[in-house]
Amino acid sequence: LAMQELERGDSGVRSFCSVQGSLCMYPIWAFGSDAQKEKYLPGMAKGEIIGCFGLTEPDFGSNPTGMITRAEKTAKGYRLNGAKRWITNGNLAHVAILWAKLDGVVRGFLVPTETKGFSAEKMQDKWSLRASVTSELVLEDVDVGEDAILPNVSGMKGPLSCLTQARYGIAWGVIGAAMGCYETALSYSKDRVQFSRPIAGYQLVQAKLVGMLSEITKAQCLTLRLGRIKESKKLRPQHVSLAKRNNVHMALEIARTARDVLGGNGIMYEYPIGRHMMNLETVYTYEGTHDIHTLILGQDITGISAFE
Repeated sequence: LAMQELERGDSGVRSFCSVQGSLCMYPIWAFGSDAQKEKYLPGMAKGEIIGCFGLTEPDFGSNPTGMITRAEKTAKGYRLNGAKRWITNGNLAHVAILWAKLDGVVRGFLVPTETKGFSAEKMQDKWSLRASVTSELVLEDVDVGEDAILPNVSGMKGPLSCLTQARYGIAWGVIGAAMGCYETALSYSKDRVQFSRPIAGYQLVQAKLVGMLSEITKAQCLTLRLGRIKESKKLRPQHVSLAKRNNVHMALEIARTARDVLGGNGIMYEYPIGRHMMNLETVYTYEGTHDIHTLILGQDITGISAFE
């Protein structure tokens, strides 16, 4: 519900919180040593330490297993080389949770961003998520100690389990964006007079409003059920894929319908619908695209992989 209300304001604000909690604090809590937990988690919970999560690379997004970033063992710890792209909070972070291949196996590393060889370049001129800082990270002979590696996980289970947590928050968050669009359209339709009556009195407009509210309510019921499954510790990644796929698509369609209710005014800065619509285009893609989640679900229900 917190994610829902944050994204009712802006997807970028919810993205910041998703990264901090699900993608940064979660792997330290789930896979970190006691010393790592003590060092980072209290400050991160207070917002005194900001984290970023480095998995996606310039050439590897939907296929993170192909990552090029490498870690090699050194006398004092590990040396990282590579690049990460589309990293939320990259220029704000004090610590980066970076995923790299060590002897061919994906491992997680906690890298303070002031470490020599670590650089973050802010990605400018975005149409979408303008309230969120997005960065490209470059790692050039970044040396970290033995205590930097997450000791309790190896392979893609590590980053993918983090994404499952974040996608749950997204499934709630986009409902808030949809609610913001619906409420704007409802208010506008009551005030906007055409042909001597408010447009809310016309059947076509009422049909759009009812459709929007129905889809929002169904998404809330779906995600509430998902939360109950999560509480029972029976949550599977496929459950989250279903909700992320459904709810983001729903929210984007509602943003477009709400824009239609507002007519030309729907593209004006005076109303939030255009901003929500552009933000949702990004959310539709990140944390697993709509099509990737379709294939995840297709494989689960048929037992046949369509990825290769």
